[in-house]
Amino acid sequence: MNSAIETIEKSMGPAMLVIMRIGGLAIYAPVLSTTSVPMRLKVLLVFVGGVGAYMLLAAKGVPMPEVAMNPWSIVPLAAVEIGIGAFIGFLATMPMLAMQTAGIINGQQMGLGFARFYNPAVGEESDVIQQLLYFLALATFLMMGGLEAIFLSTLRSFEYVGAGVFLEGGSTLPILLGMVLGATEIGMRVALPLLGVVFLETVAMGFVSKTVPQLNVLSLGFPLRIMIGLVMMIAGLAVIDAVAAEWVGTVLDQIHIWATTPPLPAGGGI
Repeated sequence: MNSAIETIEKSMGPAMLVIMRIGGLAIYAPVLSTTSVPMRLKVLLVFVGGVGAYMLLAAKGVPMPEVAMNPWSIVPLAAVEIGIGAFIGFLATMPMLAMQTAGIINGQQMGLGFARFYNPAVGEESDVIQQLLYFLALATFLMMGGLEAIFLSTLRSFEYVGAGVFLEGGSTLPILLGMVLGATEIGMRVALPLLGVVFLETVAMGFVSKTVPQLNVLSLGFPLRIMIGLVMMIAGLAVIDAVAAEWVGTVLDQIHIWATTPPLPAGGGI
């Protein structure tokens, strides 16, 4: 009986670290970080998933540190674990951020930036084009098994980035900057066709205003720009979906590579 109690006490510290790393996903990860999911449900999912993950890692023989259950020992290590989980979750949001960037640019160019309303899924105001591209990327992410992939990557990370290990900036900063730059590039690539068409429409309306001064260009150009923009969005929807799917796959692969790469030794660099 005493040995069983001692075993449980020794397991509480490592299990708490695993739960904290899984819980870090709920800070930024798609779907899990939205306010649409009740907080009680998030806590339940994190706790159940963390306990299951710890049991799986223990059965697999993954080494875990011995952590004393006192604030001075558990709090710093828990903060590190939450940071690792949040980092993986933030990387997983890059496809949605890329599509949001494209949606913001397209909405502003089409003149829909004034019609903004609160979107509870992202916790901020957004226009209709931004929401359309965001949910398109989110649906692609879910259909490709994105949530399962980031959970498995977090689970595999315990084999290479042990619980309670402080990460070196040399292993996290390059992938973070690369993902941010990549998301910006993807967003610009998605928005570029509509930008080109709107530019041509603006030039054409400028010529019309010079040749036919009696025509009210403002009243004609505004609905015409919206109509051209919507036609371009519908015509390029399949291409946008293909770009989003490719970017989601790239992000998930990079997360898996980072999670299964041993940290650099002290003083190491790239």
